[in-house]
This record gives sequence, structure tokens and C-alpha cells, in this order.
Amino acid sequence: MADRELTDADLLHLMAGKDEGALRELYDRHATWIHARLSHRCADSDAVAEVLQDTFIASWDGASRFRGDGEVAAWLWGIAVRRLISRLRRRSDIRLGPALLERDAQELSAEEQVLLRLENVDVGTALARISPELRVVLQLTVIDGLSTREAAVLLGIPRGTVKSRLQRARATMREELA
Repeated sequence: MADRELTDADLLHLMAGKDEGALRELYDRHATWIHARLSHRCADSDAVAEVLQDTFIASWDGASRFRGDGEVAAWLWGIAVRRLISRLRRRSDIRLGPALLERDAQELSAEEQVLLRLENVDVGTALARISPELRVVLQLTVIDGLSTREAAVLLGIPRGTVKSRLQRARATMREELA
């Protein structure tokens, strides 16, 4: 492996053997974007910093359990989202970030702008036309892969409301794409 750059999966394998250098490298590769995505969902910088730290501690502890059947980045993001939800459950004073608040189309994150520029322009146009309250539910459940229960906790609304908004969002998307 010395003559090629280590992959993220290689780093996890090394971390399973308690290689701290591998942890530092994985952190250097992923901490910035994970921090940005967490900050977009939670406006409390201390909470974001703690969740980021918890994410990499969990990756260190769980490196041996990574099966290699998916992207390491997605695995890390899954850990981060679960840690954020867990933190939000314990604290009611954490402020949600701009990704979870209603806002104008001009305030879309870079991530959302990319999604709106999907190869199929009709999908991007349809996403741009749905209301922010429906779009955020789609983002959390479809893009971030949260359950309706987890999305409800993160948004601070009942699970039934998440389900009904998701149903409305899907119906609206079908109409927009028809």
C-alpha cells in the first residue's frame, strides 16, 4: 500500500488495528464537509463540534465493524446524523440550522444547488417549486436517509406531520414531473 494513496476503506482497516495516524488522515479528509453539513442543520456551534468529535470517536470504535459494502463517507455521515439526533433529543435549547428552517430559494446551500442541477432538469425544477416545509422533509428522509421518527425529532414536529408532509411532497413532485 506504500506506493499508492490509501483509500478511506484502507484507513478504516488500519483504524481497526488502532492506527492513530489513520484516524488523523480520515479526519482530515472528512471533518470539514461533515462539520459544514452539521452546521447547516444545527446552529449551535458547540453542539456541532461535539457531534463531530463523537462521530470520529464512534468511527474509531466501530472501524472493525465497517463491512466495506458502502462508501465510508456515507457511513460517517450516518454516524454524524444519528449523533446529532441523539443530541437534539437530550437538549431542547439547540437551535436548528438554516437547512431546517424555511427560507427563500436564494438561500439554498451549495449541496441543495447541486441537487437542483441534477442531470434531469425536470427533477431540479420540481424540487425548486415545492414549499420549503416539504423540501426539508424530502431532504431529511430521502437525501439524508433519516426515518420519519428521526426527522420529526430533528424538526421538532410530530411524526404524523412528517409523514403527511412527505406524502404531500411526493404527490407534488409527481404532479410537477407529469
